[in-house]
Amino acid sequence: MSKHVPDNYSPNWLQSIDQRTSVAQSLKRRYGELAADLGGESTLSYQQRALIDRALFLEFHLQQEEVKLASGAEFDSGRWVQSCNALLGIFKTLGLQRQAREVTLASYVKAKGDK
Repeated sequence: MSKHVPDNYSPNWLQSIDQRTSVAQSLKRRYGELAADLGGESTLSYQQRALIDRALFLEFHLQQEEVKLASGAEFDSGRWVQSCNALLGIFKTLGLQRQAREVTLASYVKAKGDK
């Protein structure tokens, strides 16, 4: 397992990162937040899960590029804009608004009992 996000996207890149690292934990949290905003992971299609993976990869890439800009390192604004537009397209496809999750009384009571 790698401790770093790869330079290029590949399927299952998120699972290939050492899950003990803070980067992996942050990405896992972000995945959960995106999935929850879309109605919960159990409601997601394969396509939505694949788009979430790509959105996380692009978001991380953009953040790394912004660190370069802030530190005075070489920064390619054209690549940044291209990545930003790609991320926006994915977010628009997934939806920008939170989706309500269907909850039954039994699942609500069970969730409260688990805490």
